[in-house]
Amino acid sequence: MTERKRLLAIVELGGYPNLMPLYQRLGFEADLVTTQRKAKAWLKKQRPDVIVAEYNFQTDFRDRSSNLETLTAVLQRYPGVRLLVLFPPEHEANFRKFREHHAVWQAIPFPVTEQKVEQVLALL
Repeated sequence: MTERKRLLAIVELGGYPNLMPLYQRLGFEADLVTTQRKAKAWLKKQRPDVIVAEYNFQTDFRDRSSNLETLTAVLQRYPGVRLLVLFPPEHEANFRKFREHHAVWQAIPFPVTEQKVEQVLALL
């Protein structure tokens, strides 16, 4: 029997369909958290194959430009974990700059649909 792949979904803002049934249908053992802090705690105990997270550009951060810098810093210790990022098109220029410095496996612009996510996850 093969081990199921693990997926961590980080849904901070949403604005797209609930993808948990899709993840489970695709055979993932999927968990959902709603903050980067909870994701960091989850990663201390478990190692996913893939993380699905939203890119939220925010100018009010003192030392970073988005919510994902902390997550990518943690993921440097786990190079096998793939990061799938969902991003709003209005922040595409900022997201491109982010990708220049941080490892992102795949990215999907809003509007996010089950079909788009399924196509990307089929690459695993």
